[in-house]
Amino acid sequence: MTRRTFVPVAAAPLAAVTRKGRLKQSVCRWCYKDVPLETLARESAQLGIKGMDLIGPEEWPVVKKFGLTPSMTTGGGTIPDGLNRKENHAKIEQQFRENIPRAAAAGVPNVITFSGNRRGQADAEGIENCVIGLNRVKAIAEDKGITICLELLNSKVNHKDYQCDHTAWGVEVIKRVGSPRVKLLYDIYHMQIMEGDVIRTIQENFAHIAHFHTGGVPGRHELDGTQELNYRAVAEAIARLGFQGYVAHEFIPVRDPLKSLAEAVDLCDV
Repeated sequence: MTRRTFVPVAAAPLAAVTRKGRLKQSVCRWCYKDVPLETLARESAQLGIKGMDLIGPEEWPVVKKFGLTPSMTTGGGTIPDGLNRKENHAKIEQQFRENIPRAAAAGVPNVITFSGNRRGQADAEGIENCVIGLNRVKAIAEDKGITICLELLNSKVNHKDYQCDHTAWGVEVIKRVGSPRVKLLYDIYHMQIMEGDVIRTIQENFAHIAHFHTGGVPGRHELDGTQELNYRAVAEAIARLGFQGYVAHEFIPVRDPLKSLAEAVDLCDV
């Protein structure tokens, strides 16, 4: 599907489901790759979703047409090759210098980044290098009002050898950088796999978290009775903390994708 095939009437205002509004929910585009972007944006808006994660500049106008915010986009680095290696810093800095101003101009609040894989590196060295790398770019984020989100991922199931795989490791990086515009992307799915104790961990480290991702454990599928987390309780805990960012659904549906998304949004509407 290209923009030339869009029907103009699709841009008309749609009546969204009324939500409680304590949490701004978002949806990760890549989990719905078989759903046309226009369809996903329209249906998301009707569900009361406020944003769409992990989309690029060419997709921003489509989601904005339906009143959604592109809630997170590319910042710098990749999952295996990130900030924990000094030899990556120049390239990552250049990526940030391109991506942050572009995001700011379009009203995109967050950009994502990664620690990179260990490859035998000691945790202390990885932390130090990530701090050095983020210190090179934090002023750009501060100047543009964009938040750089360092993602916590599991190294047990999905991302073998990834270094930023525990909350304490990521929090140490954020504390040392000391910028209001450099925080964590706390992926609930990944951290349940690595350490559990999700609600207490979020409560104790809330000041260092800017963004959340969801996903059922095990399997990264629907937030339903097949998985082990009580997502309503998790969502309620986040809402009670007064969280102002986005909680983005990043599960891979195995049933009707839009129905599963609707069920997840209902579950987390606390």
